[in-house]
Amino acid sequence: MVSQPPQDDYDEKSARQKEIDAWLPITSSRNAKWWYSAFHNVTAMVGAGVLGLPYAMSQLGWGPGITVMVLSWIITLYTLWQMVEMHEMVPGKRFDRYHELGQHAFGEKLGLYIVVPQQLIVEIGVCIVYMVTGGKSLKKFHDLVCDDCKPIKLTYFIMIFASVHFVLSHLPNFNSISGVSLAAAVMSLSYSTIAWAASVSKGVQEDVEYGYKAKSTAGTVFNFFSGLGDVAFAYAGHNVVLEIQATIPSTPEKPSKGPMWKGVVVAYIVVALCYFPVAFVGYYIFGNGVDDNILMSLKKPAWLIATANMFVVIHVIGSYQIYAMPVFDMMETLLVKKLNFRPTTILRFCVRNFYVAATMFLGMTFPFFGGLLAFFGGFAFAPTTYFLPCIIWLAIYKPKKYSLSWWANWVCIVFGIFLMVLSPIGGLRTIVIQAKEYKFYS
Repeated sequence: MVSQPPQDDYDEKSARQKEIDAWLPITSSRNAKWWYSAFHNVTAMVGAGVLGLPYAMSQLGWGPGITVMVLSWIITLYTLWQMVEMHEMVPGKRFDRYHELGQHAFGEKLGLYIVVPQQLIVEIGVCIVYMVTGGKSLKKFHDLVCDDCKPIKLTYFIMIFASVHFVLSHLPNFNSISGVSLAAAVMSLSYSTIAWAASVSKGVQEDVEYGYKAKSTAGTVFNFFSGLGDVAFAYAGHNVVLEIQATIPSTPEKPSKGPMWKGVVVAYIVVALCYFPVAFVGYYIFGNGVDDNILMSLKKPAWLIATANMFVVIHVIGSYQIYAMPVFDMMETLLVKKLNFRPTTILRFCVRNFYVAATMFLGMTFPFFGGLLAFFGGFAFAPTTYFLPCIIWLAIYKPKKYSLSWWANWVCIVFGIFLMVLSPIGGLRTIVIQAKEYKFYS
């Protein structure tokens, strides 16, 4: 006869489980409105990468550039829809985290090994990039506002930028950062508008050229790959989408996918309003002479560019928090569930300060992170955004061969793998070129 485990033990366990879930950042508050998902998605999606889109266009050229931009918009909207649908496909269960969905599709162990490394590369990578971007924009703001000041090293500006996060990262969950996120989403629309409107008012430059800038064929090809990586990076918001949806309340009659999808559609319209005008107008005005940050090409009027840089700083503050939250969640889950730490405020204080300090230090050490972006962009952004949702969809729903769903998923998978293989090549070359003239902590 099998001895039954005492019921009290089980109740105690599930009570502890509930208590832990109520403490963890992603599952702790489920009362978000649909518009929370809209601005969380805008903040996660529209990175400072939008300012590099005209440059990516100059590397891709008109035809391929427009094709890749529009295709990416359609494909990522489709994969985002898949993620929203799959959040609650098992009745009574919610996949609150990307890796839980992966585990459902590929099995407990394999799901973790496939999803978690990629998700961590993306989220930590973005946090480091944003440390550098925030620091650079602050420095730009300082240099524009105060011409004759003593120049201050970028390293110190990154520290100043990080100081904000030592405070903000102690906000417990997604809903508590919705204010920060709203400000960030408004800022992203604002500086995108400044970027393209200021370009329009400047008018097409006299000696504008639209050909490829590189002298050699090899250079052109590598730049093309690198441009693909930049575009892939611009559309990477999928790593936090399930985590955002986890904050929306859900009942069997009104599942969370309704309000979430509404938010996503609004977010994607905003993304289109940010991306397409900046990319196409910026390239049209400056041609292949455009800087890898369009605000650098628009030198005057100084006050406007200074304002735009400040907007970038505010946006990046919000984005950093959104990408850091799932990492905090993973770290805290590991400590509390696996290593049996008590869920206390002190634990959270230590964990989050450590993370902010680590990303700050890495950002100060490797500020040529833009090149690293195309590199990481290919490795981790392309899979998690373009084709991992499709593979999971095929694994779970098993659509009929050659049906519309089957074709759509395979097209996305092929396009995504193409991005994943090609863009790191371009990124690596950029890093090699930039690293030649680089001094540590300069």
